[in-house]
Amino acid sequence: QVQLVESGGGLVQAGASLRLSCAASGRTFSTTVMGWFRQPPGKPREFVAYIRWSSGSTYYTDSVKGRFTISRDNIKNTVYLQMNSLKPEDTAIYYCASGRYISPTYTEGYDYWGQGTQVTVSS
Repeated sequence: QVQLVESGGGLVQAGASLRLSCAASGRTFSTTVMGWFRQPPGKPREFVAYIRWSSGSTYYTDSVKGRFTISRDNIKNTVYLQMNSLKPEDTAIYYCASGRYISPTYTEGYDYWGQGTQVTVSS
């Protein structure tokens, strides 16, 4: 089992920045990829970004490229999502997840999920 705890969400104005954190514990050695997803109100959960745990290579959905940065701290077993130039359409519950690098842009590619953290961007 892997436990994931997100933090860092909040209410901000458009154009502001937030940094989300996701602390992993438990059997983290089984993790090869960490991802961030989000679920806007009334919509399905969608992929945001992932990072491969060993190499640090990253991938983003088009709508956040150039604004969001995913990173990890291998010592702290923590993954981050730096979100800049936030827009109202970024409003969602943000979830981190851990998986084995099988279909990492799909929810089915992840085995463990955090409880989510709310990000609200006002216009």
